[in-house]
Amino acid sequence: MQREIVVPPSGMHRTGEHVGRITQRQVKPAFRTTKTSQKLKILPEDEDIGPSTDVEEYLGLTGVYDQIENMRGAQDLRNEINRLKSLPPGSLPRVSAYATATSYTMTQLFKWIQSRKTLNDTAPKLLDECIYSPFVYGPSEAITINMEENLIEDAVQRVEFHESYVPIKSEVFIFDYGVVVIWGMDENHEREFLQELEPFEVEKVDETDIETEELEFYINPKAQSRIYNDVISLRTTKGHMAKLAISHAIAQATKLSLYEGLVDDTIEATRHIPQRMAESGTIEMTRKSLIRKIGQLFIMRVNVNLVSNILDTPEIFWSEPALQPLYTAIREYLEIPQRVEIMNHRVSVISDLLDMLNGHLNGMHGEFLEWIVIILIGVEIVIGVVTITIEAAKLSY
Repeated sequence: MQREIVVPPSGMHRTGEHVGRITQRQVKPAFRTTKTSQKLKILPEDEDIGPSTDVEEYLGLTGVYDQIENMRGAQDLRNEINRLKSLPPGSLPRVSAYATATSYTMTQLFKWIQSRKTLNDTAPKLLDECIYSPFVYGPSEAITINMEENLIEDAVQRVEFHESYVPIKSEVFIFDYGVVVIWGMDENHEREFLQELEPFEVEKVDETDIETEELEFYINPKAQSRIYNDVISLRTTKGHMAKLAISHAIAQATKLSLYEGLVDDTIEATRHIPQRMAESGTIEMTRKSLIRKIGQLFIMRVNVNLVSNILDTPEIFWSEPALQPLYTAIREYLEIPQRVEIMNHRVSVISDLLDMLNGHLNGMHGEFLEWIVIILIGVEIVIGVVTITIEAAKLSY
């Protein structure tokens, strides 16, 4: 079956009918530039031992430009990318991640997935902090690109692309820190799966705060794997370990987006406090309100420290070191290191505000104690004066 295949606008949050807590919502501002910059990242293969490279380095474009192999590689890459850009939206299968909870009850969830073997063709595996399983609601297909080389004049080869379908199984990667990554489902089946996942959620995220990452993928068995404009090119759909490495990075980016939003909301909600201090020289808040605000800021700082642990390199890459370059490449594409640095800087602003409010609260308490001492001294003076007056009156009689 032939069909021309492209990339919808990257990073878009699509809308749909209400199912569970995933409702129709507006697109949130992007926390990473690769949602709009159309960055290309070459993904290392199993035989690669060095770090991942960008497209210029991969194609040798940083050196001599007139080498025939480099010219062929660059032209093939441009042809494939241009062809992808010509496809109608929705042609490529989805890779979607949802941060729906603080964590999942993994033991009960694993048993539930096992119980769906007949209905959804499941075969769950526990991979450290992740449950992997096929989860099929219906037949799915992925586009595969077949490249044919034809000789043309001047001994330069031209590559022609033909697209066809290959059957795939939709798969899920469920991480214990409350993120699920879904491969190969359409939007309706994704929402249905998320609804079934709700009973296993711990500390559910409010539906207005649910963060998502939405990418797409296709198969090109003759080209090196890469990700461009939120579209992942894979050599094969067989095996799940490469998808696991990719899913780890996507899940971490999704969780990071959740906390980036919370940090930004906290900064916005407390922006007026230093402004009022600069204008009036005091914080116009009651002691109770001040203590409540300090508690909120402290909880935010603790949560960010916890998410920093989530963003560490997963332990599975100690036992599967060949997968770490692929994981690292996706992390770099999703700009996780830079975003963590920016978030930590914003958290330091919150910490400074927390220290300032604590200092103000201690000052208020000290001022309160000083007034108590002054009042007690005043009362003692009044009592002394009254006593002296009474004694003097007695002596006069």
